[in-house]
Amino acid sequence: MKIVEQIKQPIFVEMELFEKKFRESMSSKVALLNRITHYIVNRKGKQMRPMFVFLTAKMVANNNDVNERTYRGASVIELIHTATLVHDDVVDDSNKRRGFFSINALWKNKIAVLVGDYLLSKGLLLSIDNNDFDLLKIISVAVREMSEGELLQIEKARRLDITEDIYYEIIRQKTATLIAACCSLGACSVVPENGELVEKMRKFGELIGMAFQIKDDLFDYTDDAIGKPTGIDIKEQKMTLPLIYALNNCTTKEKNWVINSVKNHNKDKKRVREVIQFVKDKNGLAYAEQKMIQFQQEALLLIQNFPSSPYKDSLILMVNYVIERKK
Repeated sequence: MKIVEQIKQPIFVEMELFEKKFRESMSSKVALLNRITHYIVNRKGKQMRPMFVFLTAKMVANNNDVNERTYRGASVIELIHTATLVHDDVVDDSNKRRGFFSINALWKNKIAVLVGDYLLSKGLLLSIDNNDFDLLKIISVAVREMSEGELLQIEKARRLDITEDIYYEIIRQKTATLIAACCSLGACSVVPENGELVEKMRKFGELIGMAFQIKDDLFDYTDDAIGKPTGIDIKEQKMTLPLIYALNNCTTKEKNWVINSVKNHNKDKKRVREVIQFVKDKNGLAYAEQKMIQFQQEALLLIQNFPSSPYKDSLILMVNYVIERKK
């Protein structure tokens, strides 16, 4: 059995019902919109985010019971996540998403931006119409942080002067904040009165998100089949942890050569390969891997005292999958 199927096993029924509710939450009176949202729904990925919502909710709930709020929370997360992906493809001028044409490639930028706005408002209204203001707050904070993280990354990429601390801040906001929102939403949907537990699960999600992003950065230096060509981050002048570590542990002359390569020769395949080799030689990959495992271990510590359950087992599998995945 594939590991993702194994993780999904204890919440199979919930995920089936979620799919149905999620499709309904997207519907509109505009035929064009329905055509596009139908296209989006039929090209879904692994659905890690709703899985985090349901597994967390069932692990922390009395009698492991989820409720309508849990389903709405999962739908809101997925609506808003999808909106950000549609907008990202416009920002990055990307024609493909998970091997399929992106919305902007098929329907042009203007429509893609409007569809993203529509999905965002659908998500917000789903919470407001049901008075889920606590869930709405969690998700709104995540959207704000994701935007800030992206902009911080753009600002820093221009000067390539990222310290390790700033890098963690960027990935915390850009990537980890959404997974943190999934886990705190899951907990908040079933035990809204237990603020301490909701915060604990938020932290758990954040740590997994950090490990997840470092794993993504490492793919840039290996030839694994991720569908992301090796060296793409360097070509896009993105400062990732392996590169930051290497730059902090080399001579000024080497540093100038690397920065010049990333800034001015990032389209030169040979130069990009040399930079990748340089990072490997400086133990950048080993260091990033060690940091990734540290985040993963910290996440596991946070849930070790919960009673044993299939949901807890699946969450542990998920945390391990994040750093062991091949793409």
